[in-house]
Amino acid sequence: MKIDILAVGVHPDDIELSCSGTLLRHLDMGKTVGLLDLTRGELGTRGNADIRAREAAEAAHLMGVAFRKNLNLADVFFEYNRESILQIIRIIRWCRPEVVLANALNDRHPDHGRAAKLVADACFYAGLAKIVTIGEDTGQPQERWRPKALYHYIQDHNLSPDFVVDITPYIERKIQLVKTFRSQVSLPDAKEYRQELSTPISGEDFMQFLYAKARTYARPAGVEFAEGFNVSRPLGVRDLFDLI
Repeated sequence: MKIDILAVGVHPDDIELSCSGTLLRHLDMGKTVGLLDLTRGELGTRGNADIRAREAAEAAHLMGVAFRKNLNLADVFFEYNRESILQIIRIIRWCRPEVVLANALNDRHPDHGRAAKLVADACFYAGLAKIVTIGEDTGQPQERWRPKALYHYIQDHNLSPDFVVDITPYIERKIQLVKTFRSQVSLPDAKEYRQELSTPISGEDFMQFLYAKARTYARPAGVEFAEGFNVSRPLGVRDLFDLI
């Protein structure tokens, strides 16, 4: 297995909400994409782990990715420890992505920033030869692999982006991917979830918020809709014409 981009989210739906437009753009460019959820989102206010797993699988199918895996770390209570890091390293070494997308550096939900740190460190440690991991598919020691780049997608907080990706042609497909998570967002026909407790993303105005957020990040770049990303190191470009 060798892919171009690995998108990681601590909860099912993090990826769709925050960077699915970017992934759709790169899929159309012929890039290969894999998805990794760290937890099943079992402690989320709405739905349950089984429901969210079905929704995540449907979203992955609609997106057309190479795979979607779940590490089954404990929602809310996952730890920054040796085993968690090794599990992520195994996935990185198995699919050998050039680029990794991870949760926001800090956000309203504490899990997001904690997962960002966990994934960032696993990306670095995956390149250390003396950290030995065994491939689940081969039963053999895996070769080291360090992604060329790690980018953190922006989530609920309106962080200042280091760069944005134009998703104008993909905004409607992104919204459809978000709507796949019927248990989490407010949909007129999702009657089975109407009586559940409300959350910041279950309100009837949430889809309009997604449009508005994408417009806000797009405006400085001179496009209609965009997704924002942060980096922990300076970006490099081949020439000035890589920038818009």
